[in-house]
Amino acid sequence: MYDWLIVGAGFAGSVLAERIASQRNETVLIIDRRDHIGGNASDMYNEAGVLIHRYGPHIFHTNSEVIFQYLSNFTQWRFYEHKVLADIGGVQVPIPINLDTINTLYGLQLDSEELEAWFKMRAEPVEDVKTSEDVIVSKVGRELYEMFYRGYTRKQWGLDPSELDKSVTARVPTRTNRDDRYFTDAYQFMPREGYTRLFENLLGHPNIEVRLNTGYKDVSNKSNYLRLIYTGQIDEYFDFCFGRLPYRSLKFRHVTLPQEKFQAVGTVNYPMSHDYTRISEYKHMTGQKGPRTSITYEFPTDQGDPYYPIPRPENHDLYKRYDALAKREDGTWFVGRLANYQYYNMDQVVGQALATFRQIMFSVPLTGNRDILANERLLGGACLDRPASTGNHRSLHRLKT
Repeated sequence: MYDWLIVGAGFAGSVLAERIASQRNETVLIIDRRDHIGGNASDMYNEAGVLIHRYGPHIFHTNSEVIFQYLSNFTQWRFYEHKVLADIGGVQVPIPINLDTINTLYGLQLDSEELEAWFKMRAEPVEDVKTSEDVIVSKVGRELYEMFYRGYTRKQWGLDPSELDKSVTARVPTRTNRDDRYFTDAYQFMPREGYTRLFENLLGHPNIEVRLNTGYKDVSNKSNYLRLIYTGQIDEYFDFCFGRLPYRSLKFRHVTLPQEKFQAVGTVNYPMSHDYTRISEYKHMTGQKGPRTSITYEFPTDQGDPYYPIPRPENHDLYKRYDALAKREDGTWFVGRLANYQYYNMDQVVGQALATFRQIMFSVPLTGNRDILANERLLGGACLDRPASTGNHRSLHRLKT
């Protein structure tokens, strides 16, 4: 019998597995339906020996010393500050928009104070900022909105910015100085030996068993375990009983080229042209040297693995219905992007996992003598408050030692 089943071997599941195994000395079975650990952060060496990210670039950054120090137990770091350019009609300029962006595009020689006034002259007053379009036009005006944001957002989300919640673009700053870093967090690093090695270290405790190519339904009625941590899609856990939560997905085209470098920075965005949103080159991020380089083109799509919850009010309302069911699940924790239908950066997922572990330590007795534990728990979800005999609940299962 396992003390814990954890569904999903990304950051949320792997951090919780490590904490439970090392701090509670309890056994963990962690499963993942993919053939690798690490979730979307998984990386690998390709045929050219270049370390690439399977699912597009993952750049670690955080302002939390606690999170950084925790992960430092499982990896050494390489300092890296990510930089992004936007291709505007063949001219590549810094994004987020800064002083150099405007001076280059418009042939100006503004200073920071003058640029602030320049933005104000072009900004459109918006009485009630609700949408992603409102956020941008109220800051920098419609022309820059059309150049940098509207086309990119339409490709990324399949929706116009006027149809998306303000949170999509509110996190993208506009700068009046020459700071061309994409992030400004206190800690900006890449795992020196890659994310996969970091996850191998997280999951290396002898109390942890990893099973790949395994979904929740493959083990939910076959393996004995006392408690469950679920990091997959919350609507799937409940058999989509209220309908599917919509996601935006991505397709990737990985290309290796017979040249040392392809582009000037780690990522170049293409907001106004092409059917892909961006091209990323990993050697900028990893510091690798060599005669060949590898790049990735990203193509947003509605088909494929769920990547981005679509932030619209009706989707949030649907999630809250599933969340209400989740709160009634006995002995089950829902953690991470898919389980919370929320876009999180990697450090935020780690932070949530650590906070969940603190809650577990406070509220859940150590396994110790299993005979004193209540071994009945609900194995699955239900849409309606009806007795199990109606068929709307999965059956109760008495765990045996």
